[in-house]
Amino acid sequence: MKFYTETGNWDLVGNNTPVFFLRDPLKFPDLNHVVKRDPRTNMHSANSNWDFWTSLPKRFISHTFSFINKDNRDLYEAIERGDFPRWELKVQLMTEQEADGYRINPFDLTKVWPHADFPLHDVGVLELNRNPENYFAEVEQSAFNPMNVIDGIGFSPDKMLQGRLFSYRDAQNYRLGVNHGQIPVNRPRCPFHSYHRDGMMRTDGNNGSAIGYEPNSYGEWQDSPEMKEPPLKLHGDAYNYNEREYDEDYYSQPGDLFRLMSPGQQKALFKNTAANMGDSELFIKQRHVRNCHKADPAYGRGVAEALGISLEDALQSAK
Repeated sequence: MKFYTETGNWDLVGNNTPVFFLRDPLKFPDLNHVVKRDPRTNMHSANSNWDFWTSLPKRFISHTFSFINKDNRDLYEAIERGDFPRWELKVQLMTEQEADGYRINPFDLTKVWPHADFPLHDVGVLELNRNPENYFAEVEQSAFNPMNVIDGIGFSPDKMLQGRLFSYRDAQNYRLGVNHGQIPVNRPRCPFHSYHRDGMMRTDGNNGSAIGYEPNSYGEWQDSPEMKEPPLKLHGDAYNYNEREYDEDYYSQPGDLFRLMSPGQQKALFKNTAANMGDSELFIKQRHVRNCHKADPAYGRGVAEALGISLEDALQSAK
C-alpha cells in the first residue's frame, strides 16, 4: 500500500501472512529464484519449491494457501457496485527497553510477538473504494519500497528489513528504470524537492539549470534535520551475521499455530500441502514430514497420510 501523505510517500510493503518465509537476507534472492519457473521446462516446479523450503525450517510457519472464487472477479465487482472491502489496521508496540532481553528476538520476522505480552493497537481502517482507471498506469507501473517512510517511522535492526531496503529499489531500477519515482503513480502528491536528475526515461524538465549538489552556497537542497531518526542503542560485536547462532527453535511457534487450528482446518492443511507438493521427490516429502513432526506429531502424521507415504520411513530417513 502506498500512502500519499502531506510529508511524502509511505510504502507499507508486506505479505498477508503471520510471519515471513525466512530471516536471512542473503537467502532473499534465492527465495525469488525458487518461485520462478524451472529453467528447463519453463513450468512451476513443486520439487524446487519444496526442496528449498524444507531445507529452511526457520521459515516453516509461514505456509498459507489462497482460495480464489471460480470467476476470479469478486473483488473488482464488489468495488464497482460500491460494496467496498474494509480492513482494520492494527499494530503491536514494543519499547526498546522491552526488546532488550525479551525471550525471543523481536527483530526475527519468522516469529510472532505474543498478543498476551504485546496487544494490538488500533491505527485506522483501510478501505478499497475504487478500481484502477488504467491497469497498466496504476498497477503495472507502481513501485513499492520499504525504504519510503515518513517522519515518525524508522528502521529497526531486523536483518531482513535491512536487506529489503536495498533489493526493492534495485529490482525496480531494472523493471521500470532509474526514474520510476517520477511515474505519476509513484510520485508524491505533496510538494517535494529532489536533486535526483538525468538517467534513462527522464521525461520532465530534469530540474532545468538548477544546481545538483548539497551543501551549496545558494540555498538549494537544504537538509531537514527535524526528519533525522533518533539514535538506537545497540550492543555486541559487529561481524558477519549468522542468523542460526542466536535461535534454532524453528518448531515451537509452528506447533502452537497448528494446535490452534480446528480439526477441519488441520485436514485442509494436510490436503492442501499434499496437493501443493505434487510430484516432489520422495526424500523432499519425507523431509517435510520430519519438519512437521517436530512441530507436532499429529501434524507430521496428517501430512504423511495425505501424501500417502510412511511416517516411520520419513522419520528414519536422513536425507
